[in-house]
Amino acid sequence: MLEDLKRRNREWAAAKIGADPAFFSRLVSQQAPDYLWIGCSDSRVPANEIVGLDPGQMFVHRNVANLAPPQDANYLSVLQYAVDVLRVEHVLVVGHYGCGGVRAAIESTEHGLIDHWLSPVRETAHDHRHELAALNGDARVDRLCELNVLRQVRNVASNPFVTHAWKSGRRLCIHGWVYSLADGLVHDLDVAIAGPADLAARLGDA
Repeated sequence: MLEDLKRRNREWAAAKIGADPAFFSRLVSQQAPDYLWIGCSDSRVPANEIVGLDPGQMFVHRNVANLAPPQDANYLSVLQYAVDVLRVEHVLVVGHYGCGGVRAAIESTEHGLIDHWLSPVRETAHDHRHELAALNGDARVDRLCELNVLRQVRNVASNPFVTHAWKSGRRLCIHGWVYSLADGLVHDLDVAIAGPADLAARLGDA
């Protein structure tokens, strides 16, 4: 199986060079992406491929249920590097419908360590319990996927790395999307936070 992966890698590299002989020489240069993607680890949600970008055009951070927890050093390191060093102009928080992490957060079954990680999703479910109680099955999970994205957008926009960038006059906007496995399309949740005023207006939304 691993030999098959290595063979596929060689074929992929050859195809890239065949279509664009300078492709890899450009990648060796310093990356300068305009976007940071914060998404789910789900193998069905490949960040660059979904939006048709080549390697080097998007900085990517992925974890279970696309969380942006203010106490997670891994996420914070990625965010700081993206904002302060790469100077991205857009942060995309992207969930996906049918997310197994979101579903696990509201199941009664115990899952071990992942239950601790998913605590923010359960908190969001509790805050919106009346709305979610009116929904059943997949509709309930999918709505919680949207609400989770909105909460994580707020987390990113509230982060000191982001607010400092705004204070220094940087152009930086935080967006919330949800990807549909059923049709391959991203759905914009119409939340775009581009500064402190937008954040203040959105604080009560998630």
